[in-house]
Amino acid sequence: MRTLAHIGIPVGEKPEKCTYLEGAKLYITDPSDSKNNIEFLYFEKECQMPDIVKNSTHIAYMVDDIDAEIKGAEVLIPPFMPLPTVKAAFVLEDGIPIELMQAI
Repeated sequence: MRTLAHIGIPVGEKPEKCTYLEGAKLYITDPSDSKNNIEFLYFEKECQMPDIVKNSTHIAYMVDDIDAEIKGAEVLIPPFMPLPTVKAAFVLEDGIPIELMQAI
């Protein structure tokens, strides 16, 4: 079952209060700091993520089994560990990136 985690919106400037994900070359804000559960993302030029992820708003869901969720899906980014307690992957659904997250 999917539970809405946040809405991710790419921005053109690094947010003041953010976390740097060195391996991804990406700065992210904490969605819990937003009344609307929005995560703002600033991608460095060196970021290797697909353009559709870097340029599009995404919807993120918490899932129980990320491997089951990506089975048969159009995977944009295979499972990775953006944070020590979170496994994530990006898939394409309905023409937009969807982030799937699993607590570890």
